[in-house]
Amino acid sequence: MDVQQLVDTIRRKSSFLCVGLDPDPARMPAHLGKGPEAVLRFNRAIIEATADLAVAYKPNVAFYEAMGPEGWAVLSETMAAIPDGCLRIADAKRGDIGNTATRYAQAAFEQWGADAVTVAPYMGRDSVEPFLDFDGKWAILLAATSNPGAEDFEFHGAEQGAPLWRRVFEVSRGYRGAERLMYVVGATRPSLLADCRAAAPDRFLLVPGVGAQGGSLEAVCDAGWAEELAGGLLVNVGRSLLYASAGEDFAEAARKEALTIQHSMALALASSR
Repeated sequence: MDVQQLVDTIRRKSSFLCVGLDPDPARMPAHLGKGPEAVLRFNRAIIEATADLAVAYKPNVAFYEAMGPEGWAVLSETMAAIPDGCLRIADAKRGDIGNTATRYAQAAFEQWGADAVTVAPYMGRDSVEPFLDFDGKWAILLAATSNPGAEDFEFHGAEQGAPLWRRVFEVSRGYRGAERLMYVVGATRPSLLADCRAAAPDRFLLVPGVGAQGGSLEAVCDAGWAEELAGGLLVNVGRSLLYASAGEDFAEAARKEALTIQHSMALALASSR
């Protein structure tokens, strides 16, 4: 999926919703059973209930690794269940160099069927470009995240001219294949999100933190909107949607939550035209 295809999908669905598929067996409805097969049933039901409302899905690889060898199969089958036309994001936060980075990219793109993978860029160019060597695939760089520990590194370095998060934006624009870069920016610091948008006016931002983490969709749109990209935002929602109900109606409840979010997104898109 290229930029124009993603923009067209956002406009067609009046949505920029990314569903985070981070299945926690302890919170899944009991009637699904237990084990990897239950997780796959859960994921398929969520996808089926939201496929017309979401433009992207983001399985976090750790939730599948934790299931052992069967978890890898569940991850691949979950990716396969995501309909064509939706961006498949492997949230793996890889960060290594050379042949290792290439193997990570092969796993995400060739084995799991992902269109994009999250990457920690702090080892520099040679930890990112191997992901961009795959035609039509995206790397989504961690830039200014919303977790408390982001203060440890991401916001340091201003005394040398720019904090680390800003250098991620500035330096990565010179990477081979940089037109297929996106950036992760947390929803819980709107003023920072506005600064990140100014640093990357022509790039998509993957924005976690709306919903259970307390981020506001309205504030995200106000701070991060990029008109020429139909907003240029992929707003990830996970727990508040996945676990909207713990009963047999979990998929219907997830759809209701997705509809509420999509309605707000449609209003934002309509008001921007």
